[in-house]
Amino acid sequence: MLPDPSRAPQITRDAETGATATEFGDLPDWDLSDLYAGPDAPELAADLEALTDKAARFAADFEGRLAELDPAAMLDCIRRYEEIDILGGRIMSYAGLRYYQNTTDPARAKLLSDLQSRITDITTPLVFFSLEFNRIPEERYQTVFAAQEGPARYKPVFDRMRAMRPHQLSDELEKFLHDNSVVGAAAWNRLFDETMAALEFPVDGEMLGLEATLNLLTDHDRARREAAAQALASVFGKNIKLFSRIHNTLAKEKAVEDKWRQMPSPQHARHLSNHVEPEVVEALRNAVTDAYPRLSHRYYALKAKWLGLDKLQVWDRNAPLPTARPETIDWAQARQTVLDAYAGFSPKLAELAAPFFDSGWIDAAVKPGKAPGAFAHPTVVTAHPYVMLNYMGKPRDVMTLAHELGHGVHQRLAAGQGELLAATPLTLAETASVFGEMLTFRKLLAETTDPAQKKALLAGKVEDMINTVVRQISFYDFECRLHAARAEGELTPDDINAIWLEVSRESLGPAFEFMPGYETFWSYVPHFVHSPFYVYAYAFGDGLVNALYAAYEAAPDGFQEKYFDMLAAGGSKHHSELLAPFGLDASDPAFWDQGLSMIEGFIAELEAMED
Repeated sequence: MLPDPSRAPQITRDAETGATATEFGDLPDWDLSDLYAGPDAPELAADLEALTDKAARFAADFEGRLAELDPAAMLDCIRRYEEIDILGGRIMSYAGLRYYQNTTDPARAKLLSDLQSRITDITTPLVFFSLEFNRIPEERYQTVFAAQEGPARYKPVFDRMRAMRPHQLSDELEKFLHDNSVVGAAAWNRLFDETMAALEFPVDGEMLGLEATLNLLTDHDRARREAAAQALASVFGKNIKLFSRIHNTLAKEKAVEDKWRQMPSPQHARHLSNHVEPEVVEALRNAVTDAYPRLSHRYYALKAKWLGLDKLQVWDRNAPLPTARPETIDWAQARQTVLDAYAGFSPKLAELAAPFFDSGWIDAAVKPGKAPGAFAHPTVVTAHPYVMLNYMGKPRDVMTLAHELGHGVHQRLAAGQGELLAATPLTLAETASVFGEMLTFRKLLAETTDPAQKKALLAGKVEDMINTVVRQISFYDFECRLHAARAEGELTPDDINAIWLEVSRESLGPAFEFMPGYETFWSYVPHFVHSPFYVYAYAFGDGLVNALYAAYEAAPDGFQEKYFDMLAAGGSKHHSELLAPFGLDASDPAFWDQGLSMIEGFIAELEAMED
């Protein structure tokens, strides 16, 4: 008999192998020694001292002189700044990753907080850099960055920096905001993380963490799904005043800073950092919301029919199909599935992904105090990325593995650009991850011969795409409405709940009935807290990948080389330059319709499978 993957796994830690033994096999733990051997490592202390020295000398050498630098001196300046960035990034990556392994450990939380404060103090003398740089006259800037012996390759970074010129404050205010950051948004982020990690949800006599409880929403047993949804609603409801306070405070803090910076909208800063035009995001948002009836409303009406229900409840949204066999996928099988799918596209892709499994670059098991969710963190270009999962043996967990490995491969390839140019704007950061999912899905679909399982697999992919496109755009609308409402005054929990229900009804459609308590489910979404307006990047990435995959199927010859070139570009090019070799243009509204049509096509396939 297969183990029940919905229940919290029994885990034991093996220090010898660097793995956690679970019912899904030995799941890898991070080996953070590639950053530092431990919190007391002499290398960590040495890097802190080096960072202090380099930051002080940088300020002494360049403050007040940036506009005078010739191309060669400007190149030297930027390279020294990059060295400082790498040192600080390595230190904070180590502290942050170690903290996310157990957010309830006071010692880990203290290390993270102490290092955040210390590095903030160390880097305060560097605040002048972006401020003074943005005051360089345009003609001088263009001349210096055009010279062959100068910093021309770094120009995309500084073009993005200079886009902030209209919103730059005085040097004194910018230094104040820098110093104040550790007790502002960062402190509220920590409160959210630690509170969420410590929550326990009573389900059928067990106390489960958030990940295990959310996992139950995909259980074959409808009673178990309902019990999990009720437990989530109950616990979120008991904590809703705290989560409301966090969102109120962060939204107001952002509004204050946006007012001082004269940002035209709450979303504008995110668009600037993503190097994407507001009208492109608006075209994406409008294309998706216009398609709600053709996508989510249509699919969920179909799903209600499959489940034999007049109305779906929220605990049915991600339910498996009645005809689908319960499936538990052990870690070894998940690894092989993803690597085979990657290799089918290109052996190079699988080679880039393999070290994550073999070198301690993945932390996969659900463990007490561990942060929920999944991510890939690039650390710094002189090290390597790390992937975090909460693996529970479900098919969706395999897709999550494919997704996060896509991020990791992207980050490895982009590292060749150097620290300042490696970071990819969020609009393109989801490209490799969603493409990795698509490769894995297509491989599984091609190998599935049983009609019932094929239908279940296709339905799962449609649901994942709806969650990525429809759901994330509804999240974006939720944020837009929340920030607009907060501008009018303090929001009560009921106010925020009402906004959440409004966007849920619009996006999920008439097939749903919303149980009492579902109105609080906004409270656990970490992106609203950590990265305001981040969420549209998922829809952007999914639409982009759907268009890319269509181009791959239409003309596979030479596609791989262009694809790797795009990933290796990191943040060195605008999205229009990166998509041009594929004949794609994100500013064209038809581009988004092309991506959405793939989802419609999958739904049509499912309808054709009906008896």
